[in-house]
Amino acid sequence: MDPLTGGFRLKEGLLYLNHAGVSPWPERTARAVQRFAEENMLQGSVDYLRWLGIEAGLRRKAKELINAPSADDIALLKNTSEALSVVAYGLDWKKGDTVVGSNQEFPSNRIVWESLALKGVEFREADLRGAARPEDALFGQVDTRTRLISVSSVQFATGLRMDLPRIGAFCKEKGILFCVDAIQSIGAVRCDVQEMHADFVMADGHKWMLGPEGLALFYTSPAARDLLRLTQYGWHMVERAGDFDRREWSIEKSARRFECGSPNMLGIHALEASLSLLLEKGMEQVEREVIARSRYLIDRILSLPELELLSPPEPGRYAGIVTFSHRSTDTDALYRHLTRNGVVCAPRGGGIRLSPHFYTPYAHLDRVLELALSYIP
Repeated sequence: MDPLTGGFRLKEGLLYLNHAGVSPWPERTARAVQRFAEENMLQGSVDYLRWLGIEAGLRRKAKELINAPSADDIALLKNTSEALSVVAYGLDWKKGDTVVGSNQEFPSNRIVWESLALKGVEFREADLRGAARPEDALFGQVDTRTRLISVSSVQFATGLRMDLPRIGAFCKEKGILFCVDAIQSIGAVRCDVQEMHADFVMADGHKWMLGPEGLALFYTSPAARDLLRLTQYGWHMVERAGDFDRREWSIEKSARRFECGSPNMLGIHALEASLSLLLEKGMEQVEREVIARSRYLIDRILSLPELELLSPPEPGRYAGIVTFSHRSTDTDALYRHLTRNGVVCAPRGGGIRLSPHFYTPYAHLDRVLELALSYIP
């Protein structure tokens, strides 16, 4: 495997800068899915016990990736939104309770909290723009009725990276639960759920983790896990799952309690392969490469008077997302122009969002900016 590319085989001429949206798979992931499909075609579930070993391996890899205390702290759910809903509708709310988030959140990390208004819970949005320290804006929305702070590790449009250990320490001191939507950081930069004092962390695998849609990691600390009332039940979330003749049942002690039915075994094979690549390369190196590419884009954009940087340029305040606009060109038109020329990016936050991964060639970054500068309406 080429250590620079990480085993990616993108179509010739494609400039892929949308890992904050949906990532292409590494070659090993595609091969894992092909082998799994071939096996199903030829012999069905004959080797299901081996498949369960792959599932256990994925949990171990997820534990290592986010520094969870135990693989038992990892549940495998369908997506980030489902995990957020498990938290929102698992806690015992009282009328007048408040949840604090920000005004830059992806809809999933806003709608679920807004929906709690039916239970008399107020969702408060901190304005992160212009704040010298965005965390202070969050803290300013906290009152004596605040039960939980929920924030994205990296904001999906601006790319603002939050100081999670600082927020976690604040929550711990105040006795507030801390929930992190980490979909824009896990797989791009190092993630340590213990360092950030997080109670709940969730992330779908199809962005920076380089896996498929339809499978997400959901971390719960043991103490926080017991605070969540279950809203779904089935054979898979009980102790001694698989003993189908047993009439008595009790809820599984581990995070598997949130997995009510059969696992997404196809997605498990895929994501296990993708995480193996990230862990082999090492998240310290992955982070170094991702941050270096973001820094390169930031410096180039700041040097070009035609372009305006919409992401924070300060070290520590960005991860893999860099968003910019053209000062004299409509963003939608510019996006269509880039797309026609093979650029895979996204219109977000009033600009063009670029999100290279560790393997993205620097020449691709230069080419995208050249295309942006050359566009004439």
